[in-house]
Amino acid sequence: MAEDGAVTVYNNTAITDAKKNPFSIKVGLAQMLRGGSILEVSSAEQAKIAEEVGACSILVSERTRGGIQRMLDPALIKEIKQSVSIPVIARARVGHFVEAQILERIGVDYIDESEVLAIADEDNFINKHNFRSPFVCGCKNLGEALRRVREGAAIIRTQGDLSGSGNIAETVKNVRSVMGEIRVLNNMDEDEVFAFSKKIAAPYDLLVQTKQMGRLPVVHFAAGGIVSPADAALMMQLGCDGVFVGSEVFNCSDPYNRVRGIVQAVRHYNDPHVLVEISCGLEDAMAGLNLSEERIEKFEEGEA
Repeated sequence: MAEDGAVTVYNNTAITDAKKNPFSIKVGLAQMLRGGSILEVSSAEQAKIAEEVGACSILVSERTRGGIQRMLDPALIKEIKQSVSIPVIARARVGHFVEAQILERIGVDYIDESEVLAIADEDNFINKHNFRSPFVCGCKNLGEALRRVREGAAIIRTQGDLSGSGNIAETVKNVRSVMGEIRVLNNMDEDEVFAFSKKIAAPYDLLVQTKQMGRLPVVHFAAGGIVSPADAALMMQLGCDGVFVGSEVFNCSDPYNRVRGIVQAVRHYNDPHVLVEISCGLEDAMAGLNLSEERIEKFEEGEA
């Protein structure tokens, strides 16, 4: 049996009492990250840099390795969490509710049910209403986003490239897909919303709420290929509430200024004067973050 009133619950029981942890509170906690940058870090040193430059949160991950990607060692998460005062996010595999239980127990502020890791359950996502911690979930379109919100996600992350190549094209495509579907929805009458709900496999009530608000009902971030201030500002101008920045930005000659520039770009995304200033002198720092020749050739072949 678990301690502190938490019991195993995935049959007739429940991990926590959902009535004591209403969804509205989790959404409110997620709103605290709105307008900020979430930086992926793999060490306490990188976490301290992220906090110093003004990141709203950090996402703890491990350096790239082969094999099955699982939840990070809780000891490393604790070490990094103790080194900073900003909120900490950690990843659990899709559908792996026990990893989520462990992460909640060690005190992470948010849990990312992440497709970046290996998938534990190919058919089911975690029932996020059973947890105290707010969840982050990925999507590539509006229907998927609202299905994750129905499951209890308090933050939606529109996901692009997962390889860490610095290619933002897929992220732009998916963000435009979500925003475009919302614009289509806004121009529908009430009768058309029923059919649209069925077409994109989205919960009808959440679709109506999205239409009324003119945006997703929860905080909406973008992730994948964001490695420069211009990339970050692009996501914000497309309508996102913030950005996830991959750990590849630390693999350059001047990670401090690059990370600082991205954080400032999110805050001042509509000010071209600031964007010019923070973009100057970063070309050398981008070494190693560009697409390989092989990937460029494949892209050109696809356009032919």
